[in-house]
Amino acid sequence: MPMSGSKSRNGGSSDDKKAKRPVANGAGDGAPLKFEIPSDHKHQHQVQAAILEEVARRGFNSQSTFAIKLALEEAMINAVKHGNKLNPNKTVRIEAKITPTVAEIVIEDEGPGFDRKSVPDPTMEENLEKCSGRGILLMESYMNSVRWSNGGRRVKMIKKNEADAHPRR
Repeated sequence: MPMSGSKSRNGGSSDDKKAKRPVANGAGDGAPLKFEIPSDHKHQHQVQAAILEEVARRGFNSQSTFAIKLALEEAMINAVKHGNKLNPNKTVRIEAKITPTVAEIVIEDEGPGFDRKSVPDPTMEENLEKCSGRGILLMESYMNSVRWSNGGRRVKMIKKNEADAHPRR
């Protein structure tokens, strides 16, 4: 599922507001996958598919793949919806470095940022029945490391390709 984007080292044409996807051999040489997409949910699915394809290619097990899929989806929703407020003139930048042992994903939006400590705990009694507010908890629960920087506009998530805790039989 090709995506348009700025001309890259691998060629291709362009519209800077569209998602950028390196040609398949771009990630195989150890180069990170890089994307810049408008704040629109339809573009995030293409980015997720490209990153998960690389995760599979690098041999991540099913539990680590699930963790990456969940955290990636939540982080991208947060960047588009909460960070950039669905403003199509703002972009989200994504960089993923995937090796056979670790996935490192950085997502940055152009929003005002936030203070992680000010986000309500969704496990508190008063928040249990709220329809939202669990994305950060899920990201931090499933990934080995989640670090916020740039005033809360950038998140760096790391997942190690560890042995399945409960292998399928």
